Amino acid sequence: MEDTVNVRAITLNDAAQIQNIRQAISEDDGEVDFKKIIEQQVFAGAGESSLVAEVNGTVIGYMISTRLYAGFGIKKSAWIMAIGVHPDYMGQGVGLKLAGKICEVYKEKGIKHIYTSVLWDSTDVLSFFKKLGFERSDFINLKKKL
Repeated sequence: MEDTVNVRAITLNDAAQIQNIRQAISEDDGEVDFKKIIEQQVFAGAGESSLVAEVNGTVIGYMISTRLYAGFGIKKSAWIMAIGVHPDYMGQGVGLKLAGKICEVYKEKGIKHIYTSVLWDSTDVLSFFKKLGFERSDFINLKKKL
């Protein structure tokens, strides 16, 4: 990559650019309210747990995560809720840079496990997380349709 990628904590001002990235990846995700998600993160004091990657002041990628303190056998851990890289920058290590930084942040906080959930047929996303060293956990995701 020609320009330097800067990874920093997410801010509320990043919401519109993140929304644009999400829509560039999948038009079906246009209803996700990233402003609300980021507000919850920043105001809950977890802003450092969510990151953006930018080039020349333009956000080109993001990773939204949160800390978990307990639940169904999970001890203090973290959860990656969303990740996205603008299609123009995919395959250039932006996602790896975001993931590396989030691992550093959580390691400094004494967190030993990071979880995420991936659709079984999202082979590109699954491959990305496997490249990072993620593997199947002991948990099964459940859902109830309302």
